Amino acid sequence: MNQIDLAFTPALQQAELIRQRQVSPLELVELYLERIQRLDPQLGSYFTVMAESARSDAKAKTEMLSGSPREASSLPPFFGVPISIKDLNPVAGVCCTYGNPALLNKIAEYDDGIVTRIREAGFVILGKTATSELGSFPYTEPTGFPPTRNPWNLEYTPGGSSGGAAAALAAGLSAIAQGSDGGGSIRGPAACCGLVGIKPSRGRVSHAPAGDRLSGIATNGPIARTVADAAALLDVMSGYVTGDPYWLPDPKPSFLTASKEKIGALRIAFATSIAPLGKADAVCQQAVMQTVKLLEELGHTVEEQCPDFSALIEPFQVVWQSSVAASGIPAEVLQPVNRFLLARTGSAGEYLQAVFLLQMVSRQILAFFDTVDVLVLPVYLHSPIRVGEWANLSPEETFQKIIHWIAPCPPTNATGQPAIAIPVGFDDNGLPMSVQLIGKPAAEATLISLAAQLEAVLPQVSHPPAFAT
Repeated sequence: MNQIDLAFTPALQQAELIRQRQVSPLELVELYLERIQRLDPQLGSYFTVMAESARSDAKAKTEMLSGSPREASSLPPFFGVPISIKDLNPVAGVCCTYGNPALLNKIAEYDDGIVTRIREAGFVILGKTATSELGSFPYTEPTGFPPTRNPWNLEYTPGGSSGGAAAALAAGLSAIAQGSDGGGSIRGPAACCGLVGIKPSRGRVSHAPAGDRLSGIATNGPIARTVADAAALLDVMSGYVTGDPYWLPDPKPSFLTASKEKIGALRIAFATSIAPLGKADAVCQQAVMQTVKLLEELGHTVEEQCPDFSALIEPFQVVWQSSVAASGIPAEVLQPVNRFLLARTGSAGEYLQAVFLLQMVSRQILAFFDTVDVLVLPVYLHSPIRVGEWANLSPEETFQKIIHWIAPCPPTNATGQPAIAIPVGFDDNGLPMSVQLIGKPAAEATLISLAAQLEAVLPQVSHPPAFAT
């Protein structure tokens, strides 16, 4: 296997190659570090490259295999596989900027709970990937950092806020990636970069050792090349930690098993518009309709219908802008849109009223799923924007454009439902087209099985981005 093929080999296959002693953890880490050094100056996908610690960890794991070989079955599931961590999640001894250069010297004193689980699964951490400031935006262009670019076309954004994670993975600068999603921040970048991204159900992934600042809206989740990789990383991430305010039982069987299971006929709804914000553009409509046709051919019952999400818009904005205030970062060092959101932040009473309204509207939306198993929607309402396309707009104009673009994503953050973004082809600009599948609460297994079924019949990406070769 040549070096490019190895760089783009799915993480589960890399883990198997390591178990079979066909490649070592150190070889994989050196491969990715070389690619990061060569390609990332143009891509801007990493804020911090943890080269020294990654080499040390990979060397120790390689020596463990060669010095006193262990049975493959006794190794953690991703032993020696390189991964990236989004720079909203602390890694002990490494700066955690949250996309703000004022925090470049702030060194994390602990591992985030999700990082602990990733280490326990045997992964080697390559570094911290770029994020929009405070995770607020669906593009990744924080002040003081190079903009993150889409490896399929460097003129375009890879999305946000997990833009660095998706760009690095799509360019072959990691084997798999951790992201987080408070309003589409996993699904959007996965869609822009032709990857699989899972936004888990509320309570599936713990926020340990800290808490949840957004009343259950945000969650960590996987970004991967394949449905199986994403499912296996979700297995790693999932599980209760003492003190969690809400949680779900462990999946039985595993999510990885669900990716291999056949699924019966489902009742599937779809839509290409989000009231009251309008229709998706032609490319995003094409992605949905192409997927719907495949679902019908696969034996599922498909009908055009969608819940009314309009009542979520105002309270969701109130909760989201409150997260800027909760960061504690002074207004003078924030980007203009975040300063605008901070200035709009109301009282604690207004915040709680918004949370109450979100919960009430969510009950109405979830009632829709009493008679539907899955809802197919666009991920965003239009194709990726160019890097810097909105840079000269006022904060108010930018915010309104953001609301319209990401409209299909925030409803599941409000309701706590699972959703998965999957690639379905390419548009005329060579950028990926994707859709999202939204499931009943706690029904990740159904979505994973359905996504795997679609993955098996969708056109496969047989080459990496030209930029990455």
